[in-house]
Amino acid sequence: MNPIDQLFQRLRSQNRKAFIPFLTAGDPDLDTTVRLIHELRRRGAHLIEIGFPYSDPIADGSVIQASYTRALAKKLRLEKIFQAIATLTRSAEYRQDPTPLAAMVSISLVHHRSPERFIQQAKEAGFSGAIVPDVPLEEAEALAKLAAAHDFKLIQLVTPTTPPERARKIAQLSTGFLYCVSVVGITGERSQMPPQLLDQLAWLRGQTQLPMCVGFGISTPEQVRLLKDHADGVIVGSALVKKLAQVGEKSVADVVAEVGELAGKLAGAL
Repeated sequence: MNPIDQLFQRLRSQNRKAFIPFLTAGDPDLDTTVRLIHELRRRGAHLIEIGFPYSDPIADGSVIQASYTRALAKKLRLEKIFQAIATLTRSAEYRQDPTPLAAMVSISLVHHRSPERFIQQAKEAGFSGAIVPDVPLEEAEALAKLAAAHDFKLIQLVTPTTPPERARKIAQLSTGFLYCVSVVGITGERSQMPPQLLDQLAWLRGQTQLPMCVGFGISTPEQVRLLKDHADGVIVGSALVKKLAQVGEKSVADVVAEVGELAGKLAGAL
């Protein structure tokens, strides 16, 4: 069974919810990315999203865009990301208590490598699935079939403005979990959750048996507590990634500790 399916099956049996933090691969460098993954695992992460930097992000806010720019400025390449993750997932520490990893990647990067080769390399490195936020629904079916043939999850996104019939089709194609975007617009921290979000989650619950995880704009333990009775997991990105910009002003060790401290508080709210 795919590790993402195993995770949600276990959490559901324990009546628990998933904490899913996001990191940018290579910001400030890949060694630090590996350190951060270990720290997030220690602080309660159930699944970790790894963003593949891309020069033309689709829905990423200023914090993650800046993080991608910093990584790309150092000539980061896909091969280096796969190598770093493979080293991590083959380590004795990781193998004792593995945490599923999901790539957050643009369809342009997937096509550039070729979908089959990308999926094969991602799985060999230790990824259990991928979130491809800009894949058109019309192309998603072929990609989902290819991913399924490799027991690799293709996680799809539903936004507040997705028409109901289209949302049903996305939910049918998604595997692993359904990524529910909490707000209209780009990623980034927000002071409160929109009230219509809970209505949308209730409607989606009737359309799919998949776990539903909410992302975009979640940054505080209070927001996590608001969502935990309505979703199967929460995804936090910008609130963690913005701390990586402090490397240089602060030591890597201090930044890793700060990321871990915030992650621990967010995970504790579940």
